[in-house]
Formats: sequence, C-alpha cells, structure tokens
Amino acid sequence: MSGTRRGGVDRGGTGRDSLPERDGAEPGDAERGDAETDGRDQDGAGTGGPFGGEVVAGGPAADGTANGGRDRSESAAFAPDSLVLNRKLPLWYQVSQSLRASILGRHPGDPLRLPTEERLAEHYGVGVLTMRQALKELVGEGLISRHRRHGTFIEPGSRRSAPRRLLGSVDAVVAQQSGDMTTVLGHGPAKVTGELAEFFPDLAEIVSYTRLRRDRESGEPVSWAQNAVRPEAAAHIDVAALAEAPMTKVLRDAAGVTISRITDTVRATLADPVTAELLDVPLLSPILHYTGVTYDERGRVVDVARIRYRGDRFAFSVTVQA
Repeated sequence: MSGTRRGGVDRGGTGRDSLPERDGAEPGDAERGDAETDGRDQDGAGTGGPFGGEVVAGGPAADGTANGGRDRSESAAFAPDSLVLNRKLPLWYQVSQSLRASILGRHPGDPLRLPTEERLAEHYGVGVLTMRQALKELVGEGLISRHRRHGTFIEPGSRRSAPRRLLGSVDAVVAQQSGDMTTVLGHGPAKVTGELAEFFPDLAEIVSYTRLRRDRESGEPVSWAQNAVRPEAAAHIDVAALAEAPMTKVLRDAAGVTISRITDTVRATLADPVTAELLDVPLLSPILHYTGVTYDERGRVVDVARIRYRGDRFAFSVTVQA
C-alpha cells in the first residue's frame, strides 16, 4: 500500500515554553473552568514555583500511583514541543502525533502531569474540543491516563509501539519517528545503482546512512534503516544528530530542506540474513519493508529511506477522508 504526506504550513505553536498547570483539571472541566484554581491552593493563596507549586490531593503521584492526598508542592506540568499546523489535515491528528512525540522523547525526571485541556489547546492553537479528541487518541494508545478532578498524566511505562499511520504533515512524520534509541551503524558515499537510479537520475553518487533503532526501555531492536541522501543536503548533516532525531527532522531543521511531500510505500517481506541479524529475529520471519521518498520544493528527491520493521512490533494503518 502507499500513501502521500504533503508538507505546507499554516500557523505555528507557541514554542516549548513552560506551561502553567491549573489544579483540579478533569475531562470536560476545561471549558467550564469551575474546578480550576489557576495554580492556587484551596485558600486562594499563590504557592509559588515555576508552575504555581500546585497542591494535588489524591491525584496520581510521579510513579503513576495515587498519592493518598499528599501535597506535591514542587510538581510541574510537562511542556510539549511546539507544532506547525497544516490546515489540509485533521488538527486533532496532528496535535496527537506531536504530543505523542514529546511524550516518547521526554527526558528522565520530566514531569508526568500534563497541562489542562485549555492550556494545551492554547499552546497548540486549537479548540478545546480538538484538544480533547487528540488526548482521547493517546488514552487509547495507553500513553496517558485521565483522572477525574486530578488531571491528565503520562503513563510511566508508555513506550510501547503504536501503529504507523500513512496520514500526516511533516510534523506528524517526525512525531511518528520519535521515541526510539538510534545508533548510526555507518555512513559515507555510495554509487547510485539499481532502484536508486529511478530516484536520482541526475546523480552518480549519494551519501548513505545506516541506522538501527532500539526500544528505549527494553533495548530490543525494532527496525533498521538505510537512507540515500542527496550530497548537497548531506553536507549539512551532523551524524551525531541522527542519534537524537529522525532523518526527516534533521533534513528540515539542520540541512534547511523545504520538504514538499513524502511518498510512502509499505510491503510485506521476509527477513534476509542482514535483517535477521540486526533485528534479532529468525531468518525468513515476517518483516514490514517501508520506503519513504522525500521531495524538496523543486520536486527533486532529497532522501530515499528504506526501513525494515519487525513484523511483531509494528502495524501500518491508512485513513481515508470522505
């Protein structure tokens, strides 16, 4: 199956600034505002701290369990990344994927509590109902949980794989590629041969990158990728950056490539000896073979990504809008 993601931006988020949390948030409260105290305790006195130092009675503790009514005066709300919205795609989907990437890419010690629906909606530049739908998606994935009158929290063990969806803006692509640990196995110039000649008819040589992705929690290999990149774009790529960010993000943000679209193709195949060794699976076991072709604003191919996913760890889904 294949699908096409188109770039193009409409408006941006507000940046990754600290977002103040307000107490007593619950699904459905964001629009009413009657249960929120705007960072104040029940007596109405400000408690200070970067996020108002709110007091949470009976809500989930940092380890995801109920805190039994203990104060969390030093608690803070998790600050997600910003997002550039594409009006051609469902807003709730873009927001959910961006927030998902922020959650999966969080650092140890980051707060588990999310800002309220209202604060998140303001941060992403969307309506509360859109934000609520985005959060519902993440609840379904098991990434977050919602607790009546106490707020929304990241699940501490929320690093499981979710289906890759063939729908989205470039930001959504980046979001779905985030969260795993990446090791660069090798890189360097390579001849344009075989199927690559179809994508780079004007080149005799490209720069090749080979990467292995592992689950951040278990260390288990989940996919390996080969990227064929146009040399003028590769000249701006810091190899070390590929261990921290997906190729799409590096091309856009570091190499300055204006991405117009990404065409995806996914097919089922069997593990060859190289794939079996890298992904630690039996020879000839089921593998999902993904090819992503990235185009710049001039219509030229900038990157051809060929990724082999473990068949027992990934699923791809396609959404068709009526």
